[in-house]
Amino acid sequence: MNPKSAGTTFCGQTEFVWGKRTYIMGIVNVTPDSFSGDGIAGNVKKVVEQARQFAEDGADIIDIGGESTRPGSKPVPVEEELKRVIPVIEKIAAEIKVPLSIDTYKYEVASRALSSGANMINDIWGLKHDPRLADLAAEKGVPIVLMHNQEDTKYYELIPDIIESLKISMELTLDAGVPRENIIIDPGIGFGKTLQHNLEIMRHLDKFKELGHPVLLGTSRKSMIGLVLNLPPDQRLEGTAATVALGIAGGVDIVRVHDVGKMRRVCLMTDAIVRGFVN
Repeated sequence: MNPKSAGTTFCGQTEFVWGKRTYIMGIVNVTPDSFSGDGIAGNVKKVVEQARQFAEDGADIIDIGGESTRPGSKPVPVEEELKRVIPVIEKIAAEIKVPLSIDTYKYEVASRALSSGANMINDIWGLKHDPRLADLAAEKGVPIVLMHNQEDTKYYELIPDIIESLKISMELTLDAGVPRENIIIDPGIGFGKTLQHNLEIMRHLDKFKELGHPVLLGTSRKSMIGLVLNLPPDQRLEGTAATVALGIAGGVDIVRVHDVGKMRRVCLMTDAIVRGFVN
């Protein structure tokens, strides 16, 4: 398969033609302790308003998560996570046409989310926590994002190690019956990686494209930007924009962001230069 094109994927009723342009995933954190300070917990109306604004701002997919992944955060029990995400998924799915992704590594949460209107699984553990998510994606016919993650920051050789781990996740997914076009990979910026690791990944995004699957990049407001610029999460817009533009130049297909409207402009300009795509 041509590393510059990973074909076409359907997410809900939306067609993603990989390589044509960059797609935007808007982040909706239904949590009280998001690292970026944007968490909304217990207020369905406010979450729906945020999702509606994302849709108006040009989001191609909306990613809903009910558990914080910030350093030091504690795992959320399944029932609590369900309580946070299911009501908002049901409400958003009923009101907004943009496809929804469920950001979880738990089978029970993903299953209920898909039954409630979600159209994609975003697994930050790349099936390492629960391989059954691959079976679920195959059964429901939905795309799945496989992110690289590990508990420590020790690598023999960074890029090859991450690629090998992703290959294992990809093989598990294919063996479960998920079509190749429904597998999206994410190198996992900020997860089990130091600042230098994250910067090295940004310099070698082309290596991940060689795997033949669309690549998702999630750098928005992350500590990598804060450490370089010495700024808190709410002041990392320009740093995020730089990583988004360079990510697109490196071949990524989806950018996962908090500031949808502003990052859409970055994507449009960068796509015009890199891909020759003018909306």
